[in-house]
Amino acid sequence: MVTLTHLSVEDPDDGSPLLPEAVDAATPTPVLHRQRVITKTDLRDFFLTRSENLAFSLVLLIGCYSAILIPAYLSLDKVATLSDDNQLPKDLVLLNRSASLLSGPCQPRWCLDHLKPLSCSAGLLDIPVFVQKDRLVSWDLSPPLGLQGSEEHLALALASLPQSGLPPSLRSEGSCRRCVVVGNGGVLHGSHLGSDIDQYDIIIRLNNAPVPGFEKDAGSRTTIRLIYPEAAPHTANEYKKTTMVALVVFKSLDLDWLTSVITKQPLSFWSKMWFWREVVDYIPLTPESFRILHPEIIHRTGQVLQKYALKQGNMVPTLGASAVVMALQLCDHVSLAGFGYDMQHPGVRLHYYETIRMDAMKAQVVHDVSAEKLFLRDLVAAGAVTDLTGALSQQCRG
Repeated sequence: MVTLTHLSVEDPDDGSPLLPEAVDAATPTPVLHRQRVITKTDLRDFFLTRSENLAFSLVLLIGCYSAILIPAYLSLDKVATLSDDNQLPKDLVLLNRSASLLSGPCQPRWCLDHLKPLSCSAGLLDIPVFVQKDRLVSWDLSPPLGLQGSEEHLALALASLPQSGLPPSLRSEGSCRRCVVVGNGGVLHGSHLGSDIDQYDIIIRLNNAPVPGFEKDAGSRTTIRLIYPEAAPHTANEYKKTTMVALVVFKSLDLDWLTSVITKQPLSFWSKMWFWREVVDYIPLTPESFRILHPEIIHRTGQVLQKYALKQGNMVPTLGASAVVMALQLCDHVSLAGFGYDMQHPGVRLHYYETIRMDAMKAQVVHDVSAEKLFLRDLVAAGAVTDLTGALSQQCRG
């Protein structure tokens, strides 16, 4: 048997050994002796004491319960928001399309020139946008297609408005303007188009679609918010960075509500009973910021949609379709964001700001969504409007 009596490894720089010399270890310890030493070692050196084991178990149990219970106290929307913040844009093509559109020159009469090939183009031109004091006409249709039977209510509402026509900032003389109509569709969720939307000259929003908390996808500014009383936002934050609110009249009482909001004279309890949902008493905007949407916008939009509908009769369009027609009167370039209901996928989001699914649209019978889809699809295909979020463009290809 060979026994090592001296072993060392020296560092080449200073000569000091990296390992101790092995002289003292010349006599190996018998294996049986090592086993006996281990056997005699106190078992407490290898296992936790009872008190330590109990403390460790409690910490582990609390940690497990926390992992299960804490998410239950967070709303699903909050959890979704937290997860979305760490995600990349779902479609970079949308961002590239929007950026290239904004970087290009604004060309006067772009929309009007591209409307000409459409058979319905005549019905989409030269429509008054807001009701004006000095341009009253004979209303031969009742709201929302006209104002027949609401003349007295209209006179009181107009008397409370310091301005009733287009404000100087929206008049198009000598300037080229870009509009974007921000729809409420779920396709806007995760688009990351907010910063691009804020760059448009006129930003049109619908009803109580929220802005705070959704700026990344929907932008932060509002030029015109189209509302009816029951759909007016209830929180003051929704009116920040808002230039104008335009009332869409569905009944005579809506004009009384507008007069009440502007003059700060509350409606009677009896009047409030006729609204199908609670309405706000106060909107934090000056009287100069209110307008009344001209019913001819609703009427002419309905007439155009009738050409796409299966049933004949007076059609009440959605505020989204009406807003698009209004934008055609105000701007040279019109873009859409958040438009396009995909009824073939009932499980996707209906709105960008909530988790209601697309199949909820089957319950509504007031609007002809199919006719509106065909109408908007034709506008996109003709190049009269641009679909930023892509849902209408996909339908065109389908």
